[in-house]
Amino acid sequence: MRKIILSLLYVGIFLGLGACVDPYEVEIESGAQLLTVDGMITTDPGRHSIKLTRSDTYGSVFEGLIRPVSLATVLVRNQDGVVTYLTEDSEVKGNYLTPEGFAAKAGDTYTLQIQLQDGKTYTSLPETVGNPVPMGNIDYYSVEFPVEGELEPESGVRFVVDVEDPSDENNFYYWRTENAMFEVNARPDLYMDRETRAPAPKDCCFTCYLAESVGNRSMFIATDDDFNGLSTKVTAMFIPDDGLRFITTFRMDLRQLTISASAYRFLRLVKQQTELSGSVFDPPPANIRGNMISLDDPDEVVLGYFMVAGETNERMYIHGADLDYRQPLSLIADDCRVVVGAEENPPSDWNP
Repeated sequence: MRKIILSLLYVGIFLGLGACVDPYEVEIESGAQLLTVDGMITTDPGRHSIKLTRSDTYGSVFEGLIRPVSLATVLVRNQDGVVTYLTEDSEVKGNYLTPEGFAAKAGDTYTLQIQLQDGKTYTSLPETVGNPVPMGNIDYYSVEFPVEGELEPESGVRFVVDVEDPSDENNFYYWRTENAMFEVNARPDLYMDRETRAPAPKDCCFTCYLAESVGNRSMFIATDDDFNGLSTKVTAMFIPDDGLRFITTFRMDLRQLTISASAYRFLRLVKQQTELSGSVFDPPPANIRGNMISLDDPDEVVLGYFMVAGETNERMYIHGADLDYRQPLSLIADDCRVVVGAEENPPSDWNP
């Protein structure tokens, strides 16, 4: 009986307090909408892209944190005043492209200039294009990472590049992967009706081709402070194995970019921040200022970096059978076209 009386007393106190407190409405400011610039031009002929987005530092239920910035005027200008206009991609808003076949010239200096629809203007600090450095031999091999409590380790493929570093200049390197694509293998003959669970084999399709943007575990950069003028091996890429990529054939273009010292410092800070361990000893995350400034308000924070680079690249085909370890097969008991983005026919340049 005593327990019941005490419980009723606590409930009465709680309800009484609730009746005496007026609700307090908190209005939270949405935060600054920061312009973010992401892109580069290189010495490799093609259509180079600059992406413009707006990101909120905080917003209602975190909706629309990243939005493309459309209908801007975007151009690059070299030290001689030669201007190249970029046009907005008709399919991807906020993505601005150089003309076909455009290539930056090694040794030239470029600035990126932007005018938004509301009239605000931005410019980058000048960036000078480095000389392309040829890539030597590229080795790749599988690596495993034991996972506590799991029978199967995590794994992936590591790429190591032979760099023949020039001795007459201080070089800064940045490696990226583009145009990743792989064969998707499926078993439509094992398909079962979802309602009856009875076998209902399909005739098509066993093999498809999937293009993707591979998420890397790290940012791969290097400076030749320790190997200036020497030949050395540098880890240039790591591609995680998700149980699908390396079943048969995986393709990618490995890009070796020689960037400026200031671009290298920017990427090193980004790398340090993205690889924080999550412990209490980590420094608090912060916006990293790039080389973009507002001409209307010098105090405005503009995120991102406009890069220029000398580029060499090589297309690689990785055959899963050549790897020492692969993740267990992720079986697709259906038509391979059910995988979002998968195409039945290979691209015209598929040549493993």
